[in-house]
Amino acid sequence: MIKNYIKAARLRTLPLSVSGIIVGSSLANFSNYINIDGLYTSFPNNEKNYLIFILAILTTIGFQVLSNFANDYGDGVKGTDDNRQGEARMVSSGAITPKQMKTAMIITGVITLIIVLSLIYVSFGKDNFLYSVIFFFLGVSSIVAAIKYTVGKSAYGYSGFGDVFVFVFFGLLAVVGTYFLYTKQLNFSIFLPAITIGLLSTAVLNLNNMRDRVNDAKVGKNTLVVKMGAKLAKLYHYNLIIASFLFANLYVVITYKSPLQFLFLLAYLPIIKHLFFVYKNKEEPLLDGELKKVALSTFLFSILFGLGPLL
Repeated sequence: MIKNYIKAARLRTLPLSVSGIIVGSSLANFSNYINIDGLYTSFPNNEKNYLIFILAILTTIGFQVLSNFANDYGDGVKGTDDNRQGEARMVSSGAITPKQMKTAMIITGVITLIIVLSLIYVSFGKDNFLYSVIFFFLGVSSIVAAIKYTVGKSAYGYSGFGDVFVFVFFGLLAVVGTYFLYTKQLNFSIFLPAITIGLLSTAVLNLNNMRDRVNDAKVGKNTLVVKMGAKLAKLYHYNLIIASFLFANLYVVITYKSPLQFLFLLAYLPIIKHLFFVYKNKEEPLLDGELKKVALSTFLFSILFGLGPLL
């Protein structure tokens, strides 16, 4: 039974979900650099910063697992997954009953909320009540959004708004929110890599929706891909990838300190190969294998993007 819940958690999606946390944390560390006689050095990380990082990682994993459980449950009870491509879903296959999955969602949601509260307390303590309230609201909103993606009659994933959810929560909120947890401040440049992560994460969702386009159209799941059609979905995908590349480079140009800041370009080598695959592809189910490639490339981007300024 535990194996079924692990499958439902879709562990292969977790590297993508933590990418925004890694980028936000590295940006916060980079912002702590101070100029001393023309040389850049950084304040040493303290235990509080390490704890913020760990709790932020656990929070986003909680959101991702909850979203995956909810997606499995929502699509399962609606019959969307009955003839889906790719790995089997637990509710539609009967491995986990809808009631059991609902219980798993509640438990995951409660645990994630506890982690969110711990993260807020560690970051803001008792002295920043307004910040605590704002981040509590964001945490609850993230939990609700993760569930409402495919669950309920008004599930926004069935109306073409899934892309917006992924871009905002796994891109902007993950990067900018994490950065703020450390620094308690914002600046315009931080939004550029946040947009990059958001676009790459949306590209993964778009791939998923391109793979499932035919089946989704049959069962009334009107994703953005279903609304656009196969040809425009490919064009949309190219634009997501290219725009992510441009925003990342714009950030480096604005904050340039060393050529090593362009180290992240290595992560785009497999992505370029991926784009050629999508361009030539005529059998949408074959796109399933590309999901892992783009997700892991995004994770690699987050690592290299963070390492570049520090080397």
